[in-house]
Amino acid sequence: MNRGRRSFVKTTAVAGAGAAIAGSMPGLLQAATATKSPTPLKILILGGTAFLGPQIVEAAQARGHVLTLFNRGKTNPGLFPDLEKLHGDRDGDLKSLEGRTWDAAIDTSGYVPRIVSMSATLLAPSVKRYLFISTISVFAEDIKPGTAEDGKLATIADETNEEYLKNYGALKALSEKAAEKAMPGRTWVVRPGLIVGPGDRSDRYTYWPARMARGGEVLAPGDGTDPVQYIDVRDLAEWIVAGTEKGLTGIYNATGPDKRLTMKPFLEGVKKGVGGDARLTWVPADFLEEQKVRPWADMPAWIPYGGGEVGMTSLDCRKAIAAGLKFRSVEETAKDTLAWYKTTPEDRREKPKAGLAPAREAEVLAAWHAKQEAPKAG
Repeated sequence: MNRGRRSFVKTTAVAGAGAAIAGSMPGLLQAATATKSPTPLKILILGGTAFLGPQIVEAAQARGHVLTLFNRGKTNPGLFPDLEKLHGDRDGDLKSLEGRTWDAAIDTSGYVPRIVSMSATLLAPSVKRYLFISTISVFAEDIKPGTAEDGKLATIADETNEEYLKNYGALKALSEKAAEKAMPGRTWVVRPGLIVGPGDRSDRYTYWPARMARGGEVLAPGDGTDPVQYIDVRDLAEWIVAGTEKGLTGIYNATGPDKRLTMKPFLEGVKKGVGGDARLTWVPADFLEEQKVRPWADMPAWIPYGGGEVGMTSLDCRKAIAAGLKFRSVEETAKDTLAWYKTTPEDRREKPKAGLAPAREAEVLAAWHAKQEAPKAG
């Protein structure tokens, strides 16, 4: 059952990172109430108008930093009209970056080592530090629970192959190395897990708040004891800005929460956060496999503990936590995500990119109940 997550990550990771955040409700992005930094920084953001990027911008603005965005001007071009925007292309057109200096560069849009190397090499004389947003998908599929930053990484035989959907994790791992090679000792690599919260149009988490809000009997995967890890995009953005101010370098796993979380308290927390009359029915992993219900893709955020990729939901993030990474509650993230989700177009909500369709969920639940009742007949 482990292929569900890996194949789903390949097809949604870039979509999730690039999910448009236009239309977000006021107040769901970073509130501009943070204490101003005593030493404002000049920060260049490569990207900055998709999902994580706008949250970083909001958090940095709240701290009083001076921001410049570099992108193609195609994704949400109307966002942040008061900020300086430099247009170009990561793949060959970096002229607008020449002759400028910044305290830090934050790379939210690097997927291929060649392109990351081009940007980092050009900026090496111009910035003090380079933050590369990576991913926990850099780890090999068979990592063990509790893997820290030095865990085994995904590899690719042909390192010049740039098919990033097919080789997402391996290319991100090579991109980390490319950034560090360009700026040795000045590079900070952040490896987020599943990034969730307001503005995420990948539905890799949003399925659960939306499903709980719909109420009724909810298919819950496994027995409730399988581990879950994710990070609210706002918590990640705040920490990225704080770490940039501190001058962090090195590699950090960045997912949460700060204690072990399993599916039962996770789904119960989501239910509590959104309210309603949802009733959880836990269905064993082996039965779901028989029904061809896939972990992660059909049951978002879930990897059964016996699956080959359970290490991906049990990573060691103590280094980031010690460096100040904090997490809001399951309930708060669910509540805010649902509030944002309700602002998206109805036709979009009727066709989620992840999770079971209502009819399919009802079918699997009916099959499970029938199996439970079968011994009683006759």
